[in-house]
This record gives sequence, structure tokens and C-alpha cells, in this order.
Amino acid sequence: MKVSYHGHSVVKIETNGTNIFIDPFITGNGMTDLKADDTKADVILLTHGHNDHVGDTIDIAKRNDALVVAPFELGTYLGWQGLNVHQMHIGGAFEFGFGKVKLTQAFHGSSYTEEENKRIVYTGMPAGILFSAEGKTIYHAGDTGLFSDMKLIGEQDDIDLAFLPIGDNFTMGPEDALIAAKWLGAKQVVPIHYNTFPVIEQDPEAFAIKVSSGKGLVLKAGEELELV
Repeated sequence: MKVSYHGHSVVKIETNGTNIFIDPFITGNGMTDLKADDTKADVILLTHGHNDHVGDTIDIAKRNDALVVAPFELGTYLGWQGLNVHQMHIGGAFEFGFGKVKLTQAFHGSSYTEEENKRIVYTGMPAGILFSAEGKTIYHAGDTGLFSDMKLIGEQDDIDLAFLPIGDNFTMGPEDALIAAKWLGAKQVVPIHYNTFPVIEQDPEAFAIKVSSGKGLVLKAGEELELV
């Protein structure tokens, strides 16, 4: 399984011949190495409805006939846009041909902003994602504050790689993310959701050095890991 990071909260997973993107915010993301028009995806996994996470989902999914997996209300909204959607909700898991997806809770908001109409569309509860395939488990926390059930997630799942937001202001900051890393007990921890905007500027290297359980690892946009 190959896993790569592409700025903000964008993660790509290549497994079982399937290209999977989590939260493909590309257009307007100054931290990414990707171009939306060139992005090929078979599956898109979404944590919540904010525009910096849904990002280019509609265009990418339509162009690639990709399956979109999302929390129920967000999935309903995207289905109305003509996308092929599999709806899920927090605590639920589903075994797809490419791997298993389970949604965890996240403490945040979830809405899609239609700027042209000056309208905010509520898109249900935000979520984190546990993805398992090839005997490996990846946890993408989405946007969230620290919550004590991360201990339970760590106890129930043997997490090989965790992506945790560190930007503060909208999500956990570095201090809380370090506690989350300890509770989760992941073998490797990668910081996400930082430096895209001035209000979430952080030092990811300083965070990675302080990770006490597992290994803190900073990935630059486009850098790849292979989980074996």
C-alpha cells in the first residue's frame, strides 16, 4: 500500500489497484503539488462538508466516474450534484472491494458554502476515517478538536499511520495533537491541516520531534510512504 500527502488534509492511498483520495482540496490550496484537472481517482473519501475538504470532489468524481464515500447528509447533497455516492455515518463500517472504511466521530462543524448564492448548506456531522486494507490501518482524523474517545480508537485498532491536524484555531493545535498521538498509539504520525492559511501557521517539524509514541513524520506535498 502506498500513501502520499498533498498539502492541507489531502491524502492519497494506492491499494489493490485503486486510487483513493481523502478530502481532495486542490484548487485554492497553495500547499499542494496536485492539479485538479490531472487528478485521477477511483474513490474519494470525505470527512466533512467544508469547502477546504470537499474541494474539487465534484469535478474529479464526474470526470473519473469515481465513487464518493461520505457522511449521510453530505453524501445526499453530493448525490444531488449527480455523483455516485455511498453514504455512511459515525460508528458505521463497510467492506468495499478496495478496503474497509469506518467513520469515527470528530468534533468540528460540517457545512458546504455556496458562495455565489451566499448560502451555507448543513451537511451533517463531521467524521474521521479509519481505512484498512492489505493488513494495514490508516486513521485520518479530519478536522477535530481533541476528544477522549481517541483512547478507545487506539485500543480498538492497531493503527499503522495517523494523520492529525495541528493548525489550531479551527482544529487541534500541536499540544493537543501530541496528546491525541499518545492516545492513538499509531506507529507513525503525520501532521496535516497547517500553513495553508496564515491563521493555521505551525511548525510541523517541532511537532514531529515531540511525538512520544510511534514516530512523528513530516511529509512534504507529494512525498510518499509505503506500508508493508
